[in-house]
Amino acid sequence: KESKTWKAYSQELKRQAVDYYLAGQGSLSETCARFNISTSSVLRRWIKRYTSGKDLKSTSEGNKKMSTGRKTTLQERIEIVQYAIAHDLDYHGAAEKYQVSYQQVYGWVRKYQADGETGLHDRRGKTLESKSNLTEVEKLKLRIKELDHRNRYLETENGLLKKLKEIERRASMRD
Repeated sequence: KESKTWKAYSQELKRQAVDYYLAGQGSLSETCARFNISTSSVLRRWIKRYTSGKDLKSTSEGNKKMSTGRKTTLQERIEIVQYAIAHDLDYHGAAEKYQVSYQQVYGWVRKYQADGETGLHDRRGKTLESKSNLTEVEKLKLRIKELDHRNRYLETENGLLKKLKEIERRASMRD
C-alpha cells in the first residue's frame, strides 16, 4: 500500500505536469500517473494556481521536526528577518539557517513589517516606561488598578486572619 505521507514536488515537476495537462496530452489521472503525483486534487490545485498567475513553488518535505526556539539578540532578529524577506519570505529556510523555530521567524517578520525594527524589541515583563508621559485619564486608570490590587490583597489577608482566629478559638475550647 502506498504511503499517505506528504510528498515533496519540485517546481520543475509541477510546471511540467501542468504544461502537459494544459496542452491536452492527457487527462488528470493520466497526468498524475505519468508524473507520479499522489492525487488529482493536488494537480488541480497546481493548475488553479498556475492559471491564476501565481508561482508554482517547490513543496518542502512535510512532517518536519519542529525546532525549539532559542534566545536571540535584537541584531540577530533583524538579520533573520532580513534574510527571510530577501529570500521571498522563506520562513523554513531562515529557521533552519539560524536554528530558531518557524513560528519565531514568522512572528518577527510580521512584527517587522508592521512596526519596523521597534517591533522586534523584547517587551516581555515591561511595565509602562515612565508614568510622567501618561495623560491624566491614564494615570487615574492606573491608580484604580493599583487600588483594586491592594484591595484584593487586604481582603485575602483579612480572610486568612479570620480563619486563624477561628482555628485558635476552637483549639482553646478543646483545652
